[in-house]
Amino acid sequence: MSRIGKTIIPVPQGVEPTLSQEQVVVKGPKGSLTVVIPKHVLVNFDEAKREMSVNVDQPDNGDIRALWGLIRQLLANAVAGVEKPFEKSLEFIGVGFRVATEGKALKMEVGFSHPVIFQVPEGIEATVEKNIVKIVGIDKQLVGETAARIRKIKPPEPYKGKGIKYSDEVVRRKAGKAASK
Repeated sequence: MSRIGKTIIPVPQGVEPTLSQEQVVVKGPKGSLTVVIPKHVLVNFDEAKREMSVNVDQPDNGDIRALWGLIRQLLANAVAGVEKPFEKSLEFIGVGFRVATEGKALKMEVGFSHPVIFQVPEGIEATVEKNIVKIVGIDKQLVGETAARIRKIKPPEPYKGKGIKYSDEVVRRKAGKAASK
């Protein structure tokens, strides 16, 4: 049995889910998100208690049971995102490493012979303060994917720590050649 799937999703005031057979549309003050529901997963919304529950029609089938917790968490992320957007911060560390916004794109100078232009996807807002980029959006998966794609351009290296890292990430440093003598 799914322990995550059985957990009730509280729906705050101002957030309205619309259930249909194939999808759930969650509308809130920050926007709306759609979660596609597989055919064996059942979603219920109790308006009196303002909570959603997820169940499956065949809990003994392992493939169907695997979707139970996944769909519940996707719905919980959608409810949380339309109420308060998700945020990731990236730090640019290194001599000459700079980042600036150009319209809907990020222009990054990260040690290559040319600046790197990164097009920010629709639904994501990127703001720059000194050497920190904040990625904000209502879709948790899109926020995480965008931050990971930016970090992949120049991941932090273990000797000097130069590169792009998450603000809460700890880079394990290695000793150089001089320390081995």
